[in-house]
Amino acid sequence: MRVVRHRYDCPLRWADLDLLGHVNNVRYVDYLQEARGALLRACLEAAGVERHEGDGYVVVRHEVSFVAPLLFRTTSVAIDSWVTEVRGASFTLGHEIYLEAEDGSRVVYLRARTVLAPFVHATGQPRRMSAEERAALAPYAEETGERSRPVLVDVPRADAAHYPVTVRFSDLDIYRHVNNVTYFEYFQEARIAIFGKLKKALKEFPRINVVVAQTDLEYVAPITLRAEPYDCWSVVTRMGTKSMTIESEIVDTSGASPRDGVLARSRTVLVFFDATTQTSVAPPPGYREAVVAALGGPLARA
Repeated sequence: MRVVRHRYDCPLRWADLDLLGHVNNVRYVDYLQEARGALLRACLEAAGVERHEGDGYVVVRHEVSFVAPLLFRTTSVAIDSWVTEVRGASFTLGHEIYLEAEDGSRVVYLRARTVLAPFVHATGQPRRMSAEERAALAPYAEETGERSRPVLVDVPRADAAHYPVTVRFSDLDIYRHVNNVTYFEYFQEARIAIFGKLKKALKEFPRINVVVAQTDLEYVAPITLRAEPYDCWSVVTRMGTKSMTIESEIVDTSGASPRDGVLARSRTVLVFFDATTQTSVAPPPGYREAVVAALGGPLARA
């Protein structure tokens, strides 16, 4: 059987840009959602798989590598999607966002893997992959043997920065859960809270921008709409020469959620970035020590 990749051409919007004039990291994941939906519609319809009302697919995990900054353009950006693994009750998609030149060469902006699981909406329970679904995905299979692994983090609350996650009605998807893309937005806001905590400690240093290089996100339990905010806790766990790593958890402390109230986990690598040269940079001497002194916790113990 000939292996193919599904291509989706995604238009950009002005509102997708961040303060640096790049497409914001959250919006890339939104693009992947559109491409994923287009792939599933194409392969299921081509195979004649009937979609039953109440059946769906939920995202279990995202592993997203941001390769290069993408600037606004009036023409669409291309997204290739394919199947990297099919298991009993889940499947994994690979993605690549790129622009293609006339000579066929590519500039790649993002590479990602997304793990999805079929489920029954009425019961909220997962289900097994059917033989028909497996057959529908088969033409797009490029199995490499590499498996996605759960995202595990260590976020001691005593050392963590807190961000209250308030759910908006527009955050919800068709299942009345917070959409998988919006989690990236919550964790982004939580990272901003960390830098707010660092503002006083870094006032003697020139401002240094950061860009997201990698985000791995595990969806543990659904977040639903309610008046009370959820809690997001974040800690800096590593400072490299040109990067820092932040680990975070979104938690429901009401006792209504399983798994100790943990709803989502993320690990994000940020790279220090010079907006003028559009390259990564090393912070000046003393910067790391100031961050360690201000945040303490796992970073200080390391």
